[in-house]
Amino acid sequence: MTNVKDVAKLAQVSTATVSRVISDKDKVTRATRVRVLKAMKELDYYPNNIGRQLRKMETMTILVLVPDITNSFFSTILKSIENKAIQNGYEVLLGDTQNKQADKYFTYLYEKKVDGIISLTSCFDIKQLKKVSEKFPVVIACENIENINIPCVTTNNILGAEEMTRFLIKQGHNNISHISGPLNGVLGNYRMKGFKQEMLKHKLSINEEWLFEGDFSIQSGYEIGKKILKLNNIPSAIFASNDEMAIGIMKVFKNNRISIPNDVSIVGFDNIVLSEIIDPELTTYAQPAEEIGNQAIKKIFSLIEGKQLKENYTLLKGEILERGSTKNVK
Repeated sequence: MTNVKDVAKLAQVSTATVSRVISDKDKVTRATRVRVLKAMKELDYYPNNIGRQLRKMETMTILVLVPDITNSFFSTILKSIENKAIQNGYEVLLGDTQNKQADKYFTYLYEKKVDGIISLTSCFDIKQLKKVSEKFPVVIACENIENINIPCVTTNNILGAEEMTRFLIKQGHNNISHISGPLNGVLGNYRMKGFKQEMLKHKLSINEEWLFEGDFSIQSGYEIGKKILKLNNIPSAIFASNDEMAIGIMKVFKNNRISIPNDVSIVGFDNIVLSEIIDPELTTYAQPAEEIGNQAIKKIFSLIEGKQLKENYTLLKGEILERGSTKNVK
């Protein structure tokens, strides 16, 4: 059976150097690391982490909570988290909270089944979350929770919604509808807040009949699209607070021969893969999904290792991607 000595001999390094490469804790030159990893691959050698786990009481596993596994926005974040986890000898366990309160997953920490949790949802009992985060490594990504000191990585959702609304206003749209996510959650509230603030900043009226609450799914966008078609006056532009709802609305409009963007301009938020595939391509606010994942796992590793974070709250900025679903009407 292949062991560390075999790898060290083939890579022409010491067994201590091989151990450093495997643990990824101590500095090793890039050339040496490449040589060791190449030797491990040639010898088909896989390190056994059981001994380390018993010594340090570590599971080498991270639990990632996702509010909705069917929402493709989270796939890029999950991919970046898993890639970094594998590089550091960790495995990723996935939990789909199905847009429900996620407190039940705290048992994974109490029962020592995982070393930490990265949550892409903020749907928790706040008192419970605060209590758990004081004992165990917990990082919130994609969303943030005010008045609680928990490491967080998120996009500035209010600013992003303001920029998206301002984009439509600059294109000459005054009659704008907003489709929010669930208003009992952070994202729905923040993006609605950004929309309203920008409308008021430009002294534009907000038509309450044009405000709809969805659940971030394509189906909810489809149902809201049917409601919009029943209005006496259809807005000239629609800002859906995520791409999936925007795509659902576009489907209804195309079925009813409403031209996009000639009759109505539509924008989304997130920049999922489907936003580039749909016809016309969807104008959207692109969140830095990969960077969200990278920053989140970087924080969780620091917490697991007992290090003090250089930055507890990381606020990232996205960008508007203008595509074919919008039209300048000036």
